[in-house]
Amino acid sequence: MQTAIFFESIEEIYGRIYRWLNPRANLREVSVRFRKYANANSRIRLDRDRLAVDISDVLQGAPAPIQEALAILLISKLLRRRPDPQSVAQYQRYVNTAQVQHAVQSAKRERGRKPMRHPSGAFFDLNQIFKDLNSRYFDGKLRVPTIGWSLRGSRSTLGHYDPAHDAIVLSRLLDSAHSSYLIVSYVLFHELLHTIYPAESRTSRRCVHTAEFKRAEKRFEDYDRAIAALKRFVAGIAGT
Repeated sequence: MQTAIFFESIEEIYGRIYRWLNPRANLREVSVRFRKYANANSRIRLDRDRLAVDISDVLQGAPAPIQEALAILLISKLLRRRPDPQSVAQYQRYVNTAQVQHAVQSAKRERGRKPMRHPSGAFFDLNQIFKDLNSRYFDGKLRVPTIGWSLRGSRSTLGHYDPAHDAIVLSRLLDSAHSSYLIVSYVLFHELLHTIYPAESRTSRRCVHTAEFKRAEKRFEDYDRAIAALKRFVAGIAGT
């Protein structure tokens, strides 16, 4: 396979990669559009002999080799094939650069929204728990992010921090009689640490939980008991 060259259009890149990965295909047209998404996502679809690609405009300025790596990823996914690991690493290194991450966060902040439920749930009030944690662990000096319960009960993600919206969302599954104040406090504490210790970009991956983060996390009172209780809770909801 020849690598991308500076005078090749992005449509030509996708046409070349598609024909390389699927030599028997009868491809007549390639359409590539840069869209104002609230993230760095991209989409691809094949309608008979027409290939249509929508790419986040965050990636519009990416150099040809990065566009080629993305093309390999998207077309491999379309053809249900395992993408070339070198292309995956090359694309991830680019996306994880400070400049691109800044652009992604700006797009999320300007174009996206963070839907969530009120922090006062049926069993636990996240605002009150935040005040307790702020007093106990941060001397009352931690700034107040937007906090709320998720709209849907996620089993895989019990909590997350979104830096673009400075928002913490906990899974509504935690707001139940099967949960506990200890579990909710620990999950919220964990997400609050993300407001202090941001993710670090390291070559082809982002390190979300740095060594400093992990040390700070173990300051949580009854850390071991909280982890054990959380594991039991997760096992319980997995069986329902």
